[in-house]
Amino acid sequence: MAVPKTSVLVLDCAEPEELADFYAALLNAEVRVGNELDIVEIVGHSGVHLAVRRDHGYAPPSWPRPDDSQQAHLRILVAREDIDEAEREAVGLGARPLDTKNNGGARDTRLYSDPAGHSFTLVTHDQ
Repeated sequence: MAVPKTSVLVLDCAEPEELADFYAALLNAEVRVGNELDIVEIVGHSGVHLAVRRDHGYAPPSWPRPDDSQQAHLRILVAREDIDEAEREAVGLGARPLDTKNNGGARDTRLYSDPAGHSFTLVTHDQ
């Protein structure tokens, strides 16, 4: 029998409290400070569970990378009718647009970096 497990995506950054506040606001979730030094969790409805960890030597990722390699990123699903409002929310909270062309149709995907430089996409999703 397999041991039950769960997973949490952890993002490194210089200021975990600030980045946790950004994602909590963006994902309508809450910030939970746990017992682990330098780690803050973001937990919400619909399975939201992220963590951010202080890295004293943190350097933000770049996009696009010079060698065109794929980086890990968050993919945030948004109802098609809410994509423009979700974009305004993200930018208002401090996200930086990287590629926000309106693809339209079923594959409307908009790329941003969070305040610490991690990339994430807002993607239309039929609910």
